[in-house]
Amino acid sequence: MDNSISNFILAIVTTDANKVLPGSCPIILAANQKEQEKVSLLLARILGGIVHDLENGLYFICRH
Repeated sequence: MDNSISNFILAIVTTDANKVLPGSCPIILAANQKEQEKVSLLLARILGGIVHDLENGLYFICRH
């Protein structure tokens, strides 16, 4: 069983695609901060995760 961090990050939501390197989790590009917050909260509910704000324009949804 692989317990690497990538197994716990479910999605990244950003308004700036240049801040994220393509990888193994979905990257959602939001039009503005309001949409970013709404999409992050909805995805967290749907996926059973928690939203974390890195305060640099990136939100990520993870499962602990």
